[in-house]
Amino acid sequence: MPMYELLDGEQTLDAPVLVAALEGWVDAGAAGTAAVDQLAEEARLVATFDSDAIYDYRARRPTLDIVDGRPMHLGWAELRLSAIRVDDRDLLILRGPEPDYRWKELSADIVELARRLGVVSWVSLGAIPAAVPHTRPVPILATASASAAGLLPDGIRQGPDGMLRVPAAALSVLELAAGAAGIPAVGFFAQVPHYINGTYPTAALALLTALGKFLGTELPVGVLATQALERRGLLDAAAAADEDTKAHVERLELLADQSRLPEGDELIAEIERFLREGDGDEGGEGGEGSGGSGSREPRIH
Repeated sequence: MPMYELLDGEQTLDAPVLVAALEGWVDAGAAGTAAVDQLAEEARLVATFDSDAIYDYRARRPTLDIVDGRPMHLGWAELRLSAIRVDDRDLLILRGPEPDYRWKELSADIVELARRLGVVSWVSLGAIPAAVPHTRPVPILATASASAAGLLPDGIRQGPDGMLRVPAAALSVLELAAGAAGIPAVGFFAQVPHYINGTYPTAALALLTALGKFLGTELPVGVLATQALERRGLLDAAAAADEDTKAHVERLELLADQSRLPEGDELIAEIERFLREGDGDEGGEGGEGSGGSGSREPRIH
């Protein structure tokens, strides 16, 4: 039996593009999930997945609402596939917490479902902590399957160059499975300043911009633009109030202005530092706490 339930077997989708983002690893600053949440605001639910099979409820405990001493409602972790039409494009949005179990079986089922729904391409949205300043445009690194060669929009390069070996995310497992099945698959990954602890809507905006270029359309950004401006003001004020943080940001600005993109070894070092010094909670796995921590470098909340 498949791990998904298709809610309407007679889907009428026109060459849909599947856009995926998962909470957890490779979701620094909640950038990827914020981007797909914005896209899916008016979306209709297409398919659900077997939560009991893919989640560890001790790690992702359901939330319990208690009203006047009476247990009323449980909120469970869910992986969902929704559909929405933007301009003349049909999009399928896959979102939810990163699954804990059965990644191989799940990826096979999602590829089967994608074929069943006529998906023509796959796009992963995510974010990683990096040595970049919040005062400069958010850098985007892209991945692409062999069948997606030439599909990346101008100004977004595939990289980094050379060999990069990092702890894999379920999102990457799904992207690889899609590409191996002949579905052109790309990934856009925003680089989030590693000294930031919390959400980073600026990176979500950058991901939506990259996705819009890929799709050839302008995507709605909702309140993300306002949130990004507010966050920028808070970060500027926090940096100005601390000399060490200010100096650190200025060093990163110098690197950014020299247009020097990080090499593979540098990205590995950033990820290893995050794993070594992270908070160790759910948000610390690339979620809201994904900027990393430690006493050697400033950290802005």
